[in-house]
Amino acid sequence: MTMGDETPVTSLILPVLIRPILSQLERRDVVASQTLRAALTKTEQAHPGLTYDLVIGIMRKGEINVNMNESILRLQGAASDTDLIEYRLNRTEDAFQELNKKSASLKRILSRIPDEITDRKTFLETIKEIASAIKKLLDAVNEVVGFIPGTSGKQSVEQRKKEFVKYSKKFSTTLKEYFKEGQANAVFISALYLIHQTNQIMITVKNKCE
Repeated sequence: MTMGDETPVTSLILPVLIRPILSQLERRDVVASQTLRAALTKTEQAHPGLTYDLVIGIMRKGEINVNMNESILRLQGAASDTDLIEYRLNRTEDAFQELNKKSASLKRILSRIPDEITDRKTFLETIKEIASAIKKLLDAVNEVVGFIPGTSGKQSVEQRKKEFVKYSKKFSTTLKEYFKEGQANAVFISALYLIHQTNQIMITVKNKCE
């Protein structure tokens, strides 16, 4: 994978892995933490994927062998609102706050997959929760669309919604394949794509309404 590849892991490394580390550093050295946070955020915006390359480089140097998809998916559940600030809406209306809740809920449930996938009974219940959370998120997006000014803004959000639905269907297909072939990593990747698409909805709504 090279810098700038549009994959879910590259987009999630900064908010899910790096920012929580910087939040811990902030307890010791506020200035250093905030300087690093600002520099990495700016660099990542200019060169998407650079943070991923940095982390992979460190892992290779340290000869650390982990499943990055599984790790980032699991860490998603521990990330705070502060770490995920660009994916949260500031509008105070109920519709926007509901969308915040539903998007966070879906991502939290998806983050449980690595710990629950090996327990078939538990995982089947989790799948039901995910399906319900997806429906609730789509309902929340529909409520927000009415607040978005202009036809082009509404079309942008509708397009994001279509992409989300497409990846939701892919996730469902991946689950069916998992129960036949047992490829857990494929489920982790598909879940990360669903998180990425959820984030893209939030960014688009934010850009059009704030």
